[in-house]
Amino acid sequence: MAIRDWPEDERPRERLLARGAASLSDAELLAIFLRVGSKGKSAVDLARELIGGFGGLNRMFATSLADFSAVPGMGPAKYAQLQAVLEMARRALGEELKEEGLTFASPGGVRDYLRLHLASLQHEVFLALWLDAQNRLIATEELFRGTLTQTSVYPREVLKHALRHNAAAVVLAHNHPSGVAEPSRADELLTSELKQVLALIEVRVLDHFIVAGQSPPLSFAERGLL
Repeated sequence: MAIRDWPEDERPRERLLARGAASLSDAELLAIFLRVGSKGKSAVDLARELIGGFGGLNRMFATSLADFSAVPGMGPAKYAQLQAVLEMARRALGEELKEEGLTFASPGGVRDYLRLHLASLQHEVFLALWLDAQNRLIATEELFRGTLTQTSVYPREVLKHALRHNAAAVVLAHNHPSGVAEPSRADELLTSELKQVLALIEVRVLDHFIVAGQSPPLSFAERGLL
């Protein structure tokens, strides 16, 4: 049955307008984006298949154009729209951090921001969130990119970037494509080394987050590792 034939209070778009977007499932939200289904499938059915086939929303957003276009009914136009939605979400969170600063009494926005950047990646990336003296975001910068299991991070290069941005503080972050958020001994040693090096130019390391899959990013500061 097409969605237009459903009872009005069960249609995703009408429910969103009446109750808010948070009341909808992942498939229902995606169905609103898709607008139409395919032969014999409603937009919600198609959305469920897409999410199940890719293994979740994050993996769907992270898939390549070729893999996305291989799904019947999908193609470059829908892929571009999905990537635009994701980038708008990143920029909206970035604007909030620039305007309000990073307040670690309520670090949810920082975690959401990092998850949008890192959670779906299949290779390891090391990020720096450069901050001014009021902890407002100056820039988000990908400093190093590695293989699935290892990234080489060079403290001297991190120092150069800190000086270039005239940063007063930094939040470090990297992802674990394995899905395991626990820090390794190498992660702890690197964090300690970067903290010492950046202290030489009076740049504070406020935290180091590990992003892994769907679990909340792990905070070194909360673990007492800084």
